[in-house]
Amino acid sequence: MRSKSHQIQKYLSPVLSLIIGLVIAFPVFYAFMSGFKGASEMDSYPPTILPESFMNFANFRQVIFDSLVPRFMLNSLIIALVATIVRLLFSTLAAYSLAFFKFRGQKFMFFFILGTMMIPPEALLISNFLTVSKFGLVNSYMGVMIVYFVSATQVFMFRQNFRTISTSLREASFIDGCTDLMFYLKICIPVSKPVITALGIASFVNVWNAYMWPLLVTNKPKMRTVQVGITMLASDDPNKGILFAGIAIILVPSILIFAFYQRNLVHGISSGAVKG
Repeated sequence: MRSKSHQIQKYLSPVLSLIIGLVIAFPVFYAFMSGFKGASEMDSYPPTILPESFMNFANFRQVIFDSLVPRFMLNSLIIALVATIVRLLFSTLAAYSLAFFKFRGQKFMFFFILGTMMIPPEALLISNFLTVSKFGLVNSYMGVMIVYFVSATQVFMFRQNFRTISTSLREASFIDGCTDLMFYLKICIPVSKPVITALGIASFVNVWNAYMWPLLVTNKPKMRTVQVGITMLASDDPNKGILFAGIAIILVPSILIFAFYQRNLVHGISSGAVKG
């Protein structure tokens, strides 16, 4: 009986995974297919999944050459890249101090940082906007990026990963004349490359897909990010095929990142296993 149950589970798990994967991927597939449809095809009943022709690139040409979508993508690329790099830098430095330094209130600070993870981002929107507005950062890259510079989750993950490094190794390196900065750069960062890759990818995609904060802090069309700017296509043109073509284009970076770095992402997350 146990052997039979094991065989059923062996074949059932891949089938369920495939079904769930198809359900998740279908909206993305439908968006790409709808990008090739004309206005009449989009309004046809019953609706069709595949377009009449895959050579109809009119929607994609209009999105690329006659809209602000390329500018939206450039804005999102700049914001996501800079925010991710700064976030990784701040998170690793904070995690290093929490993992290796001994000071009064260390545990309180660590648990305080963990406590901020329970605050929903929406609860901070108004206060963050008032602060950014007071500093005159509305409609600027810095105004959009600044709220993404610090991540409690990343501080926690890096702190746990750094604690897997032997303290005797740190002591031996200090005897050989190593400083905290050298130990951080030459030992901690190389050892943590899988975690850095995983959290960097997650951070980039998260900022790339951000909607509410960029919508609140920008009101000039040329400063919009892709997730905010794509909604402008829906109101500017009645042809929904153009909207789907824009969605398909802005999905490409996220799909490519996950396609090429999926193994690094899974390995990096597992590398950040919790240590006391």
